[in-house]
This record gives sequence, C-alpha cells and structure tokens, in this order.
Amino acid sequence: MTEPAAESTRTEVGGISAMGAETSGAETSGAADTGAPGSDLKDLSLRSAEELVSGYRAGDFTPDDAVRAALDAVARHDPEVNAFVLVDEGSALAMARESTARWRAGTPLGPVDGVPMSIKDIFLTRGWPTLRGSALIDEKGPWDADAPAVARLREAGAVFLGKNTTPEFAWKGVTDSLRHGATGNPWGADLTSGGSSGGAATAVGLGMGTWSIGTDGGGSVRIPASFTGTVALKPTFGRIPLFPPSPYGTLAHAGPMTRSVRDAAVLLDVLVRPDSRDWAALDRVSGSYLDGIEDGVEGLRIALSPTLGYGTNDPEVETAVRAAAQVFVDAGAHVVEVDPDITDCVDAFHVLWFTGAAKVIAHYGEGALERIDPRLRRAIIDHGLEASASDYLDAMAVRMDLGVRMGAFHEQYDLLLTPTMPIAAFPRGQDAPDGWPSTLWTSWTPYTYPFNMTQQPALSVPCGLTSDRRPIGLQIIGPRHADALTLRAGRAFEQATQWHRQVPTLLS
Repeated sequence: MTEPAAESTRTEVGGISAMGAETSGAETSGAADTGAPGSDLKDLSLRSAEELVSGYRAGDFTPDDAVRAALDAVARHDPEVNAFVLVDEGSALAMARESTARWRAGTPLGPVDGVPMSIKDIFLTRGWPTLRGSALIDEKGPWDADAPAVARLREAGAVFLGKNTTPEFAWKGVTDSLRHGATGNPWGADLTSGGSSGGAATAVGLGMGTWSIGTDGGGSVRIPASFTGTVALKPTFGRIPLFPPSPYGTLAHAGPMTRSVRDAAVLLDVLVRPDSRDWAALDRVSGSYLDGIEDGVEGLRIALSPTLGYGTNDPEVETAVRAAAQVFVDAGAHVVEVDPDITDCVDAFHVLWFTGAAKVIAHYGEGALERIDPRLRRAIIDHGLEASASDYLDAMAVRMDLGVRMGAFHEQYDLLLTPTMPIAAFPRGQDAPDGWPSTLWTSWTPYTYPFNMTQQPALSVPCGLTSDRRPIGLQIIGPRHADALTLRAGRAFEQATQWHRQVPTLLS
C-alpha cells in the first residue's frame, strides 16, 4: 500500500506566527460562550439555540419573542441580501404560539422546540413549494410531504420561517438563479454568499433564523460557511437521511448550518433520527453529539495540508490557516504539516456530478435543456451528456482509490486541516473571481469536493478575516464515521478563538 506521504513532505507544526490576540480574539471564551456574534446578546435573533431554550425554560422570554425577532431580522436584511425565496410569517407565528404554549405547560417536544430556522429550497417541505431555483418546476405542486430532515425538525417543534435561495438544482458554488436572482453576503451585500446553500448561510449569519439545513454534494454547505463566517458540517454520508434520493447520488449529503459548533451538534442530534425512505441511511449513533464535545484535542494526531499537494491559496488564507493550526498545537495536539497521498480528482468528480445534473434536466422532457441557466446547460453538455458508462465506471474507480488512500492516511492522523476555500468571497452575481482562468465552480473549490468523493465528515469554522474584512474558513476533516471527533476539534478551536463571534458588516 502506498504510504500516506513521502517523508520529505512532513513538517512539524510549531512556532507558527499566529495572528495577534487583538484581532484573533485568541482568549478562551470558556463555558459561558454562547456562539453568538458580538458581545450584545439583547437581540434574540443572534442567540444560540441552547441559549434560547435555556431562556424558554427559565421563562425569561418565549418562542414567540424569538420568532418575532427573527422575522424582524428578515424584514431588515433580506431586501438587501435576497436569502429567502419564501417567508411565511403567519405559519411561523402559529408554530411559535404552539411552542410557547408547550413551554408554559412544561411539555416541550425536546431541545430544539421553538428554535426559529430556515430551510434550503432543495428539501421538500409540506405546504410550501420546493422550486430548487428552477423555472422548470411548477409552483402548484402538490406539496404534501416533508423531506426526512424537515420531518424530524417539525416533530421536534422547530419553527420554520421560510425557504432559502439556491442556484438551479444546487449545481454550483455560488447562489444565483434565473428564477430568484443572486444572494449577497452578511459581510457585504455586494459579495457572493457562496453556494449552493448560500441563502441558508446568509440567513444564519444575519440572525434571520438561528440555524438552517443545507445540502452538500461538492462543498455546498462548507463553501458558503467559509465565505460568510458561519459554521457548517458535511457529516459522514448517510448520517442524515435524504429523500427523495439526490440525482448526484452518493456525493450528496445534508448538513447543519449554524453560528457555532455546539449548535451544529444540537441540530445534528435531531437530523440523524431515522427515516425508512432512505435505504442508504446509517444507523443512529447512541448518545448525543454534545457528549464529549468539550474534551479538547490534547494528544490528537492532526495533519495540516494547506494545499492538499495541488492547490494554491491567497496569501491571507494561507496565513490564517497556519495560525489556526498553531491554535491546535497550543491546545496540546501533535500537528504535522503533511500532504495526503492524493491528486486532484476533479475530472472524475465532473463525470459523477454532471451526469447527475443531466439526468435531472432530462426528467423535465424535451426542450428543458434550453430553459435552464445557460452556464448549467454548457457544463452538462461539456461534462455530462458525452460521458459513457465506461467513463462513469472509471470515475468510480478513481473515487474508490481516493477512499482507500484517505483511509490509510487516517490510520496515522486523527484529523486533517485544510483551508475550506483558497480564496475569500468575490463579487455577487459572478461565477468566479475577476480574472479567474475558469468560470466553472470546481476551479476555485479544490478542497471541498474530494471529501464528497470519500464521504468523510468535514466541518468549516471561521478562522480569520482578510485585510478588507472578508471571512476565511478552516476545514476540519475526520475519517468516515468520526463526526463526533470532528465536532469536538471544531469546538476546541472555537473555544480558543473569537472568530465565530465577529460581527458581520451588515450588523455593525
């Protein structure tokens, strides 16, 4: 078996010049840390889910209060950023009143009862259209079923505010569509939110709901988390049940999108509950993802790979990620700079991704290809329609080999650190940064899609800001099934820094 990396590429991580405490907020926030941005917690729209539930239990405020605060945030910010395709104030307030009554009677449905949230417009939601950013879909429905994640949240008493924007059929790494327009960023309405779960990330970042759920077939929760300074987890494939099956097959994951790692764990506890409609879903793990989340990283073997051996980063991203690695060193982890024994799998990914996209469009009949986003049409023609069965099998062989190599890598290293993105957010409405050699989204997301190929858990947490105050994300990757360990490492980083508490420009 090939060794995980040649010895010459290994470098001990230590003595890295970290950003100063004044800008990184490197002081440990401790048990009192709520995960909300800024120091002013008077606005309920910026409180963590745990803090909201604690307030409900104590009678300090009610779900009705929290939902009204979230709806106020939507009214203030969404006209500028366009993160929602649907807001149902009447339904949200009715759900809030029911939750308030349960809390007053001492009969809440669980630890997320009354938490206001939004849903990416890829998930089926009973009573609301699921348009997937496409003019091909008839708004009339019928819309009589919930996707598994939505069903579990409804059963748990979460309050649904509305549905979030997505590019057409969630096909790319920025959020714009012919049907709904482009989505902006909490750190500048003229910046892209990333995608394809960009509406969800922007909503969370601006307090337009405490959290959201997104999908991730190649980076779609992690890309916008990096660009918006929020937190997102792509869990192990099958951890969160999906229905209907994704056209992107086993590349597709669902994941929590939050403002803190602890909230991601709380939300994951709900989302992993079983659903018989997903034949590939994993058995639910025992206990809670909060169990052991505060145990730190002391003694863990962590690999740092700033480029995975083939990428190129903006210098400010590289500096921030190396400083983040030093945080783990200071927390007692043994961190080594080493590249996994892999090469860029983008060509194989394209075959798997765009054959799936082609199948989606074919479902809508003759002429559908002419009615979609022209850039999606071009990508399908270039990478999907011409692929043969042999090409597909070759791509699967690349994928399986990548999985074997990463499995061997994790026999030596508990976790892998990379940048989530090699760049920070670029202008809204563009498919790529100015002057970029390609407009295809995979050309600027080299560190996300490989881990959809391998089905590993990958967490994005904010780890810095550029000199012009655009967020930078750190990606923490664990072996398959190590979702709890990945969250634990993210929480340790969150406790040692203050990046998750930085106030977005539009809230300043």
